[in-house]
Amino acid sequence: MVAGRRADVSTMAACLVQASERADVNRLIKKRLNVRKISFAAMDDAVRETGMEYGGITAIGLPPSWSILVDEAVAGLDMIVVGSGIRGSKIAISGRSAAALPNAEVMALTLNSAN
Repeated sequence: MVAGRRADVSTMAACLVQASERADVNRLIKKRLNVRKISFAAMDDAVRETGMEYGGITAIGLPPSWSILVDEAVAGLDMIVVGSGIRGSKIAISGRSAAALPNAEVMALTLNSAN
C-alpha cells in the first residue's frame, strides 16, 4: 500500500509485486499516480482506510477510489498468494484474476523492470 500527495490531494494505491522484487515506488509508481510525494502507507492509515487488519491487507475489496497496480510479472503467474483482510489467512488466486480486479492496471512496477 502506498500513499501519495500532490497539493491537497491524497492518493492511496495497492501495488502487487513478487516478494522477491522491489517496487519502484519513487519513480514508476510515483509517476503513474501523478503525485509529488509518495511513501509506503502508514500502518494506521492503511488499516483505517481499508477496514482490514495490518499484515492481512489485500487488493481485493479496496475502496473504489484506490488504484490497484499489478506488476507485469505478477499478472502472468498461474497462482499468487495475497492477504485476505485478516492476518490469520491468505487467498490464492491467479495473476490474471488479480489483473482483472476493479481499478486494476498491469504495468512494470519493479526496479528490475525500470532498467
